[in-house]
Amino acid sequence: MSATETTLGDGDNPAEIARPSESRRDPEQLRDALQSWLAGRVPHGADPHVTEVRVPDANGISSETVLFDAEWTEDDDRRVHQLVARIEPVASSMPVFPRYDMGTQFAVMKAVGELSTVPVPRAYWFEPDPAALGAPFFVMQRIDGIVPPDVMPYNFGSWLSEATPEQRRTLQDASVDVLAKLHAIADPLSHFDFLRLHDAGPTAEESLRAHLTRQRGYYEWATADGPRSPLIERALDWLGANVPADPSPAVLCWGDSRIGNVMYRDFSPVAVLDWEMAALGPREMDLAWMIFLHRFFEDLATMAGLPGLPDFMRRDDVAATYAELTGHTATDLDYYGVYAALRHATIMFRVQSRAIAFGQAARPDDPDDMILHRRTLEDMLDGTYWTRVS
Repeated sequence: MSATETTLGDGDNPAEIARPSESRRDPEQLRDALQSWLAGRVPHGADPHVTEVRVPDANGISSETVLFDAEWTEDDDRRVHQLVARIEPVASSMPVFPRYDMGTQFAVMKAVGELSTVPVPRAYWFEPDPAALGAPFFVMQRIDGIVPPDVMPYNFGSWLSEATPEQRRTLQDASVDVLAKLHAIADPLSHFDFLRLHDAGPTAEESLRAHLTRQRGYYEWATADGPRSPLIERALDWLGANVPADPSPAVLCWGDSRIGNVMYRDFSPVAVLDWEMAALGPREMDLAWMIFLHRFFEDLATMAGLPGLPDFMRRDDVAATYAELTGHTATDLDYYGVYAALRHATIMFRVQSRAIAFGQAARPDDPDDMILHRRTLEDMLDGTYWTRVS
């Protein structure tokens, strides 16, 4: 989950709020460590040199990000490579998620690049040994582009809000097309069997039930040493009792399918980032997440008395474009909207728990107040949200 620099596109500021100071890395130490490590990865005699290292001020809630330039000789050609290292967070940082499988993220990104036309950065290397940087990490290509900002949200005032309606629609349709291309990858259970949850079956419904089991497990882990949320527990119960029947095949889902994880150039995607939530599942999981994350920002804009972007990423428009591109009519979007809001609520609940643990926030009397979009989730469960916002 992410977005900061124009050459990065990764780093949520909510994580920065709840980020211990010892997780910040020294650029010079990183340069030396990366150069030593790189010598074992490039061809013999390539003479690698890391020439610049930058650690973004705002880093991610799911991993640390390091930008660096490196040059080496290959086939008698001395070239500079612009790179990004994604580093697994250490346990002392009170991670947001219980497990960070950097190798899986690397494998997903590499396979997506090989099996589709979805624009993903080139995946160079995965390093499982923590000796070099203190934790497993992978290295990928750095791409130039711009990202819709998270802080302040892009609909509060940004290059996207200042664009014309036609330009925003171009970006919207191109972003939905990313999902269409991703979901069109043939035989995903064969290529991405390592993403299968709890031996889930091949259908969308079977995979969804496995996701709900994992989501409840994540909530239990996230609240094991802190407050619990009656609202999240209510949502989990509702979702479990109302699973839609769907015999269609599960597809490869991006998982964190939001425009803040895409780098754009001329309002078209040039890099799709952040694959740690990738999974096999129903198409509607990705569609609802893309729609909900914009609605999350729209609700914040309304609370702040700002006009926002009410004509952007509207649910019916996104679903119609997806149907035109794929021939698949999305169903049960009310249900998947609740699931998206629940997933986001659990993540933000954990983020707030980190902030409280680091002394950066006070624990509220009502733990549900730790959920910034509390009213949204409540209204979705009551069936009144979409009527209210439309």
